[in-house]
Amino acid sequence: MNVTFKPTWYRNFHRIAWLAVALALCVIVFGAFVRLSNAGLSCPDWPTCYGRAAWPTVAHEISDHDATAIRPVEVHKAWREQFHRMIAGLLGVLTLTLALLAARKRRYGVAQVIVAAALVAVSIPLYMKGQHVAASVLAATGEAVLLLAALRWNNSDLSRVAALTLAVIVFQALLGMWTVTWLLKPIVVMGHLIGGLLTFSLLLWMAWRATDLPIRLADAVTVRRLLILGIVLLGVQIALGGWTSANYAALACGNDFPTCVGQWMPKHDFREAFVLWRGIGVDYEGGILDGEARIAIQLAHRAMAMVVFVYLLGLAIKLLRTPGMLGWGVLLALLTLAQVGLGIANVKLSLPLTIAVLHNAGAALLLFVLVSLLARMRAPEH
Repeated sequence: MNVTFKPTWYRNFHRIAWLAVALALCVIVFGAFVRLSNAGLSCPDWPTCYGRAAWPTVAHEISDHDATAIRPVEVHKAWREQFHRMIAGLLGVLTLTLALLAARKRRYGVAQVIVAAALVAVSIPLYMKGQHVAASVLAATGEAVLLLAALRWNNSDLSRVAALTLAVIVFQALLGMWTVTWLLKPIVVMGHLIGGLLTFSLLLWMAWRATDLPIRLADAVTVRRLLILGIVLLGVQIALGGWTSANYAALACGNDFPTCVGQWMPKHDFREAFVLWRGIGVDYEGGILDGEARIAIQLAHRAMAMVVFVYLLGLAIKLLRTPGMLGWGVLLALLTLAQVGLGIANVKLSLPLTIAVLHNAGAALLLFVLVSLLARMRAPEH
């Protein structure tokens, strides 16, 4: 007879995990608001904002700070960027707590997590003092400790995924720093978006596993494979969406849809559109690409959107026809249709802030459905 091992979680582990999931979603949506309201460079220093732990409320308060030479203060925008950093920091604390709880029964598990966190924490004041090489070495060492721990451990107690999630969120902090210091470099902005959604997905997977509410299906293996492919396709589309936003190409086709500047295939430049690295020191706010390159990015985003739309609708139909999965199938279909509708509305209405932010939230909700099903799907017990 097969005996299934069921780990004993810390009694509030799943509650902390779900709180982290909710906060991660807030960070993603608010981060989209910051980016789309052109507030991404409103605090040119990091992790402070014009030298303040919070943010300046009156421009003359920080008139003598070095950061004003980089960018004049805009009080109405600065709070958005710094508040985003604060809630992201709170998410980091929750993730650290989960990693400590998951590793508490591993040999030297808590010590490894604490050492990694301490190395990263010490690197921050070093960076602020201008000792960038030393700060980078400490942060990289902390990341290495977490990744090595994740490789050695398994997921019987969620210690592997918890350590990996903490490593991802540390790298997210670095991407957030580079977003500011490298002046909205598109590859960094796109990576920051992907990293946020990856953090959200890992936390969500961990929360469902700790909650332990499996969905038993006879063809669970097949459905899991379809879900994994759906997540991959959606991930590619999210990356393209991030690249579109980071290069200010959302309205490259004007307000035309499904055509682009009045044509089905206007003149475009894919070679220039997808150059990932252009050096450091260029201010990318507003974008630097010409119209043909931006059109190429928009065309790629639309083409991939069609692929994802067809696939996710097909997956939704598969779920609708599966006993016990009606609700999930309906939810996936509705979210897919809503996401496409929001994308079209962005173009037709010239990228209104509310709809653009909702479009980012829609991507996160689609991930929520796919990752939730992947985490819960199991074959029947024998």
